Amino acid sequence: MAIIITDECINCGACEPECPNTAIYEGADDWRYKDGTKLKGKVILPDGTEVDSDESQTPISDEVYYIVPGKCTECKGFHDEPQCAAVCPVDCCIPDDNHVESEETLLNRQAFLHNE
Repeated sequence: MAIIITDECINCGACEPECPNTAIYEGADDWRYKDGTKLKGKVILPDGTEVDSDESQTPISDEVYYIVPGKCTECKGFHDEPQCAAVCPVDCCIPDDNHVESEETLLNRQAFLHNE
């Protein structure tokens, strides 16, 4: 499953540089599929949706840091545990019950994002 940042976030930013997929963004910042990945131009996501990886996407939160579920791999393929949760001083990086995914799905996403 993806990780979510709760509204208890103090906006310290400790999590953002730890994400190997650049799935974490500051509140109100636009995000892109290409950020921190090897995706370029038009791509077809694993769910079949076609997107332009260079196109800015609407922020998920305007208030606090947020994690893009479609880019989150819980650090599978990189680390033994989600690094955002490991460094968060207020423990607001928690599993997202709305995005429950298998380890295989997370590893496939990691391979897709990084063309492996």
